[in-house]
Amino acid sequence: MKNTELYLAEIKEIRKMMEQSSRFLSLSGLSGVLIGLYALAGAFVAYRMIYFATPSLFRKIFPGKIAENLVVLGSAILILSLSTVLWLTFRKARKEGKRIWNPGSRLMCLNLAVPLVSGGGLILVFVIHGIFSVIAPSCLVFYGLALVNAAKFTHQEIFYMGIFQIVLGIFAAIFSGMGLLFWATGFGVIHIIYGTVMYFKYERNPRTV
Repeated sequence: MKNTELYLAEIKEIRKMMEQSSRFLSLSGLSGVLIGLYALAGAFVAYRMIYFATPSLFRKIFPGKIAENLVVLGSAILILSLSTVLWLTFRKARKEGKRIWNPGSRLMCLNLAVPLVSGGGLILVFVIHGIFSVIAPSCLVFYGLALVNAAKFTHQEIFYMGIFQIVLGIFAAIFSGMGLLFWATGFGVIHIIYGTVMYFKYERNPRTV
């Protein structure tokens, strides 16, 4: 009986090691919260740009047309978000004594990048042709597909967040006049909830990883 339990424990440990080598588990929950806050701040600025006379402060920062300003704003949020994710994830991986670039992270990045790059290219075409009503739905749907695609190489919670993003993207397409609200909900509120759950589940109690 003891031998059987010992074998089962060894098998469980081997399985855990294999899982950790094929999945990237060092994503920072705090980065999700910060990304959500960046998105909400960006949505507020975009709302002011679109629906109200642009304050002089915004005009000094964004002197171009509204469409150009939104592209600049979105690019700034994206760069800030990526920088935050990389920094906090690197810090978390180093604290845990893990490498940030391993087979799991490579597979996750590859599966994440294909839908994101494809969607980004399509959204850029929409911007060039002045088709703005489908930008928010496209951002949400392609981002959701990227998360679902990458979920098998990281925490399972990513999968469910991806499903939420896809659903919000579909609703944003149906209610086209509320695209910014759905975008803020998906990239802002959902990220904050996800980041909070990840932090308390995996960082405050790392034994559950």
